[in-house]
Amino acid sequence: MARWIVWIMLVIASGACNVPRAQEASSAAPPGERRNWYNDPFFALSHAIADCPVPLGPMMTHAQMEDDAHYRVERGTTCWLAHKCTKPNSYLYDADIASAIRARFTSPHPFDGTSVWITVQRRFVYAEGCAPASFDRRALQQQLEAIPDVEQVFMRIAASPHGRMPYKTLAEPDTQPVTEPVAEPATEQKPKTR
Repeated sequence: MARWIVWIMLVIASGACNVPRAQEASSAAPPGERRNWYNDPFFALSHAIADCPVPLGPMMTHAQMEDDAHYRVERGTTCWLAHKCTKPNSYLYDADIASAIRARFTSPHPFDGTSVWITVQRRFVYAEGCAPASFDRRALQQQLEAIPDVEQVFMRIAASPHGRMPYKTLAEPDTQPVTEPVAEPATEQKPKTR
């Protein structure tokens, strides 16, 4: 019984961190308008490719925000209940993670010729945008994974700003992103014997 009381208190506390703010602003929202209702960190690391579509990031309609509210509370507290977080809600880590990313990537030179945006939600980091094939995506992923409290990094960077993107875009939020096929690992071919 005591565990349920603690859980209910955590749900209320974690919801208080996110939901009321979103609900306060809801009365002024025109139908279909997209906003960052929960103030999830979303920022550009670089913006050199002018025609690279801006990611949708944490932007959602009022209806989507209301639909997502329960799941945010549930997902946020699950981390604490599973003893994987010291904070009562995994979304409470996001601002610190975003600050650490900004501090780590102060030099613009590694991002020359790229447009990369970062979204942080629930200790997950999404790197989305456009970069030439020569850009070291794996190095960026490893640097993001090294940030304290980051649970997972998703790399969604296209080699060209034209065509469907591997992420949802602000300009076309209802268009599904293209998913790249998983490459099979190269296997060494043995000569056939007769």
